[in-house]
Amino acid sequence: MTSLYDLPGARRFEVTSPEGVRLAAVEAGAAEGPTVVLVHGYPDTKEVWSHVAARLADRYRVVAYDVRGAGESSRPDATSAYALHHLTDDFERVLDAVAPEGRVHLVGHDWGSVQSWEFVTTPRVARRVASFTTISGPSLDHLGLVTREGLTRPTPGRVSRNIEQGFRSWYVYALHVPVAPDLAWRGLLGKRWPSIMARAEKTLGAPEPSLSEDGVFGAKLYRANVRRRMASPRRDAIARMPVQLVVPDRERYLAKRIYDELDRFAPDLTRRQVSGGHWVPRTRPDLLARWIGEFVDGVERAGGVTDGRAAGMTEAGMPVAGVDSSAASASGSRPRGRRARRAEDNRRRFAGQLAVITGAGSGIGRATALSLAEAGARLVLVDRDGAAVARTADLAEVLGAAEAIAETVDVSDAAAMEQLAGKVQASHGVPDLVVNNAGIGIAGSFLETTPEDWKRTLDVNLWGVIHGCRLFGAMMVERGQGGHIVNTASAAAFQPSKSLPAYSTSKAAVLMLSECLRAEFAAYGIGVTAVCPGFVATGITGATRFVGTSAEQERTLREKTTKAYKRRGYPPEKVADAILRAVAENTAVRPVTPEARAARAASRFTPRVLRALARIDLPK
Repeated sequence: MTSLYDLPGARRFEVTSPEGVRLAAVEAGAAEGPTVVLVHGYPDTKEVWSHVAARLADRYRVVAYDVRGAGESSRPDATSAYALHHLTDDFERVLDAVAPEGRVHLVGHDWGSVQSWEFVTTPRVARRVASFTTISGPSLDHLGLVTREGLTRPTPGRVSRNIEQGFRSWYVYALHVPVAPDLAWRGLLGKRWPSIMARAEKTLGAPEPSLSEDGVFGAKLYRANVRRRMASPRRDAIARMPVQLVVPDRERYLAKRIYDELDRFAPDLTRRQVSGGHWVPRTRPDLLARWIGEFVDGVERAGGVTDGRAAGMTEAGMPVAGVDSSAASASGSRPRGRRARRAEDNRRRFAGQLAVITGAGSGIGRATALSLAEAGARLVLVDRDGAAVARTADLAEVLGAAEAIAETVDVSDAAAMEQLAGKVQASHGVPDLVVNNAGIGIAGSFLETTPEDWKRTLDVNLWGVIHGCRLFGAMMVERGQGGHIVNTASAAAFQPSKSLPAYSTSKAAVLMLSECLRAEFAAYGIGVTAVCPGFVATGITGATRFVGTSAEQERTLREKTTKAYKRRGYPPEKVADAILRAVAENTAVRPVTPEARAARAASRFTPRVLRALARIDLPK
């Protein structure tokens, strides 16, 4: 396991609180870079940040400390010693040691975020904080106020939100039970916690040897603060600096809806959504470190101005890479309309993520690339048509991609794909999302389809997907931080046809491959989706091979088919939207277009109808 003490330039130091509590801290990384202070939660120590800190240390001065009651710090016996005002004093002493005259960028997780909200809303301390990234830890003041509103001014949404959070807060009630938590942490829970974490969260690294005592004394944080502050929340607890909210989509302990009105308390708010559970510092350190770095850089470039543009816009009015400039600003405005809300959701999830897309030179691949570009993703775009994929990369950069790299590769070439995978990992890192989209069309009867036709079809449509899944999937598994793979199949995977034996076979194989990989990769937190479009207006029809025909007949059939698809009028942009939604929802199979959904349903409930339709000749 990477330790904070192993980081470049690591220096251990101690500070002492006004009442004599000793706090152990580590400083590491780039001494001249912006200072990032990391505050851990419960029942963690500062080492929960080790993987994130390792990824920040090359550009930032990283500081992490054990809060009182945890790790190498003192453990006061009195519950009152863990009140928020004492924790604020502790943080102020850390600031005095590492940034006596400057400002720091604060990052908090779990209870570290809860107490950090206290820091950034206490004026004497808040002026020393340039930005705040909060992960899985609400302000007790904000939570108390919205909970009270649900009771005094109930609406269905507020009431259901209170009920949901009430159920999710079961562990808070348990920690208030006298004696029982102490016995549990010093007994069975303390012994089983590492295996519980590994099974439930698939975390990197192991808890510290001090876990049992951390659990016992850390419980005092909840007992000293939750009931008191929830009963008497501060109405003036406003964070005036840029705030970045990171919300895991599989959060077990907090309802995502408790953040819906957070812009009331943090006017300069950027909201992000990450695929993961509660302990994202251990499960998604690459992405989290990237988001922290991009947010810090945006604030530094803007000089810390909090006018709603500082963290989200450049001087030219373009979004800073990876920053959700559509989030509610100081005016409290929100994007209106379904499309605007969807664009905001995409930015929350995909900003800063690395995506590899094959077949990106046109059609569905290009549309997916441009949708991800608008979300601020980093893109590696692949196509055998170098000019076309270069054009896609240019468009992606104009639309706001953090970066867009074009690669000319034939996905059917195993050696070329191996080389591509190595280049991507060396230059950009491990992808968070892979879209295996490249494909070719072929039509004609089985007896007229030659072995060469079969080989080319399977090499591109099936083996191209296999290469992408094998090479990039292996990277995701080794990294251990999850990810998602999308494989483009087709409605032809459900609908047999005597006119499409090779094409339908290749796409049915992609569908089954996706289902198999979904089962295998689930253990590693990697989602796999098969997207099955119907008749979509893309360039595939203009290059489809019609076997058993003369060159003139083939040209005529291509023109007729292309016109028919254009008359159908279903654009690839709608498929791109479906792909992004499928990733966000971790959907196994996503039919796109009404005919695809109908074929999917018929394959399940009325297969005889599909078999009858399979005997119909395609129009010529």
